[in-house]
Amino acid sequence: MSTNTKIPTLEGDGEIPAYVVEPSGTPRGAIIVQQEIFGVDAGIRKKCQQWADRGYLAVAPDTFWRQQPGIELDADVPEQFNEAIGYMMKHDFDQGIRDIEAVIHWIRRERGVPKVGLVGYCMGGRVAYMTAARTDIDASVGFYGVMIDQMLGEKHAIAKPLMLHIPTADHFVSAEAQKAMHEGLDDHPKVTLYDYEGLDHGFAAEIGSRRDEAGASLADERTVAFFAEHIG
Repeated sequence: MSTNTKIPTLEGDGEIPAYVVEPSGTPRGAIIVQQEIFGVDAGIRKKCQQWADRGYLAVAPDTFWRQQPGIELDADVPEQFNEAIGYMMKHDFDQGIRDIEAVIHWIRRERGVPKVGLVGYCMGGRVAYMTAARTDIDASVGFYGVMIDQMLGEKHAIAKPLMLHIPTADHFVSAEAQKAMHEGLDDHPKVTLYDYEGLDHGFAAEIGSRRDEAGASLADERTVAFFAEHIG
């Protein structure tokens, strides 16, 4: 189990396990690090530490805690990859957004950190989009969001800044889906889209074979600047 904190649900019917890393000194803001389908693994924990090193309170909730708390799966092992896909297929994304809202409330009310951002990876890219549309988060960033093209009907509700990183060779997001995302969001005043030519899904992963160093570094630089502007 890689989590170290429990956060009450909105309904008060349970506690969301989360991995929390404290910055030294008063937080400049908070960043929710939304996991990939592989759990709060070493890569997600590393990203939390990086945000804490930049002065943010970093919080990574365990998304699949209702199904199986504490999973850590390896994207490079086919059997484990398929197991992770299974968890995602059974995941209630609407309930998941309510869990994210509970984390936002906990950060603001219990931890006293008013400005909150979220960065999501893999299915977390979709979560970042949904969070921007359905909560009062201050800013969101999505990496290689899946199924966003099917959720463009919610774009009118996006009131705070959202950045999306789109690898053009993403084998989970077709060229048609990417085209629909651009056509639906390019003119949105709160949304910024960046394409990463020739890169595939998972290019910004901290661990494993999927990482592309140049692409990850560029996307991370853009994300850090985005949060510095909108979170603090």
